[in-house]
Amino acid sequence: MADPTTYRPAPSSIPTEPGVYKFRDEHRRVIYVGKAKNLRSRLGSYFQDLTQLHPRTRQMVTTAADVEWTVVASEVEALQLEYTWIKRFDPRFNVKYRDDKTYPVLAVSTREEVPRAFFYRGPRRKGVRYFGPYSHAWAVRQTIDSLIRVFPMRTCTKGVYNRHESLGRPCLLGYIDKCSAPCVGRVSPEEHREIVDGFVSFMGGNTDKVVKSLNRDMLQAAENLEFERAAKLRDDLEAIDKVMEQQAVVLGDGTDADLIAFDTDQLEAAVQIFHVRGGRIRGQRGWVVEKAGDQARPDMGEEGQPDPALPALMQNFLVQFYGDAVEREKSEDAEDDAQIRRRGVDQFSRTEPKTVQVVPREILVQAMPEEAAEVTTVLSELRGAAVDLRVPQRGDKRALMETVQRNAKEALHQHKLKRVGDLTARSAALQQLQEALGMDQAPLRVECTDVSHIQGTDVVASLVVFEDGTPKKQDYRRYRIKEAAGDGHSDDVASIAEITRRRFKRHHEDKLAHPDEDDTVFEDEEVEVESTDNRRFAYPPQLFIVDGGAPQVAAAQAVFDELGVIDVTLIGLAKRLEEVWLPGDDEPVILPRNSEALYLLQQIRDEAHRFAINYHRQQRSKRMRASQLDGIPGLGPARRSDLVKHFGSVKKLREATVEQIADVRGFGPKLAQTVYEHLRVKK
Repeated sequence: MADPTTYRPAPSSIPTEPGVYKFRDEHRRVIYVGKAKNLRSRLGSYFQDLTQLHPRTRQMVTTAADVEWTVVASEVEALQLEYTWIKRFDPRFNVKYRDDKTYPVLAVSTREEVPRAFFYRGPRRKGVRYFGPYSHAWAVRQTIDSLIRVFPMRTCTKGVYNRHESLGRPCLLGYIDKCSAPCVGRVSPEEHREIVDGFVSFMGGNTDKVVKSLNRDMLQAAENLEFERAAKLRDDLEAIDKVMEQQAVVLGDGTDADLIAFDTDQLEAAVQIFHVRGGRIRGQRGWVVEKAGDQARPDMGEEGQPDPALPALMQNFLVQFYGDAVEREKSEDAEDDAQIRRRGVDQFSRTEPKTVQVVPREILVQAMPEEAAEVTTVLSELRGAAVDLRVPQRGDKRALMETVQRNAKEALHQHKLKRVGDLTARSAALQQLQEALGMDQAPLRVECTDVSHIQGTDVVASLVVFEDGTPKKQDYRRYRIKEAAGDGHSDDVASIAEITRRRFKRHHEDKLAHPDEDDTVFEDEEVEVESTDNRRFAYPPQLFIVDGGAPQVAAAQAVFDELGVIDVTLIGLAKRLEEVWLPGDDEPVILPRNSEALYLLQQIRDEAHRFAINYHRQQRSKRMRASQLDGIPGLGPARRSDLVKHFGSVKKLREATVEQIADVRGFGPKLAQTVYEHLRVKK
């Protein structure tokens, strides 16, 4: 592992102009490429205290052995050169948005003499047109089955085609008119190419022309008393409609746009892109990548606030994704043209239109990139025309952007669950935790607590339980904080201490499994909605996690010492860099970024956070409803709660008569009249 100070250039030797820089390892291999408006400022940020760097950035600067840079004339040139070098050197620490290998697509082999349509999943190949991606494999096959009624092109494999060509008779699809049977000469290759052109044109978005043509031919056939042909054309139209229904209109007709959104955590980022062509969603793609380099920042901002690294992530994605798309499109076009020349231009010409413009007129993003003007210039050059890059603020486009963001959030969540969702991964995670924390045995039962509040009000906490790496929701608990609340400010450390004390006050009794009428949940507390009763915990955990760093762990350890708890391992998980803190240690334990143990800890912490947030919102909503009844003489918290519970809402209570209020348990005519009059005054 290299010491960055050994190769750090003198600050005065680094120019302040825009440029692109490369970090190289001891073997002179390029391991990271970046760009900067000011090279001196950007490179200086890499040579600060290692403990202040993101783990991924720390690993990069300690792997590197040298850094070099190239000055360019403008920030646009820097963007272009950065993209070129990333493509050329394929640096291991750069974020790479590889072609999606998970989504199926509909493919047309335009390079073949007799092209075919087929289902495909995998890396892109030259000489093949791709449509999609689709969300499910059955959607691709259903689309092909519907469209070959209208465009009876070949769908069989090369082996099947050659066999029927030698037999001199078509396959079943040829007999039922779902294939024009070029294998037996029913149509010539040129005629089949025209059918393929129509299929590609339709899939590329030119649907109106096909629908109008079929309607016209159907009406003409009916006028000529060709009822069988008219019926077939009617069925073709129904097949076309069925395909088009799968791509519902989401924006105004003629809208060509891509919508891009991210969801991130401290270590990774999920990106989703929706392709809208002609107002319809034509495809969707998604990636989950590790944050690295300029995108890897320790600070995630306040809860609910955007990730500060989002502009850098967006900029990197836009340049890389559309640059790759344009290069791939040019490569496929050149290959197709070469194929045409080999077969002879007089035999047939390539008349199929483009599937879609790879860089649309409008690109809608969740957040503007860091250098929005320069990125817009690069995208416009790639498209050959102006590109409108912006954040949608209202209307249908804003609503669709929220859908894209939800997809990104779900993709990141599913990515986290995937690695701890199977038995092998869970076993590995528990084994890694045992080794990293020096435990005598794997932590088969893990509990985690988190605190939620807004500026010290409605302070609540959650406690979630995982057994064998999976949630045990019947043991979830939630608490209203007593000792640390009510002073108008938050004290997470005191709250953690209170929850730890309330959880472990009967630790020794739980271990002995003696019946105890008292319960973990206090009288004024509510049990998690997924719990069925108020039973005490069946047994204590092997591992107890608090959400926070060294101060929170120290507070929980003080409670452990007070209660004599010595057989439970205590750790804290800090959000900033996903550091694991042990009691009394000056330095945190850093788990490998790709370890199963870290994924499991993140899942447990996120579940505790989710549960605490939900309970906090519920309590805040209750308080806000009940606050409208404040100041009524003789009406305490219990009676306020009874009123709201009886009528369902304050609004319905305002509409009630004195007699209806007096029917509530504990209310007499005098108190009911007082409530009635006060509500009328406030109204």
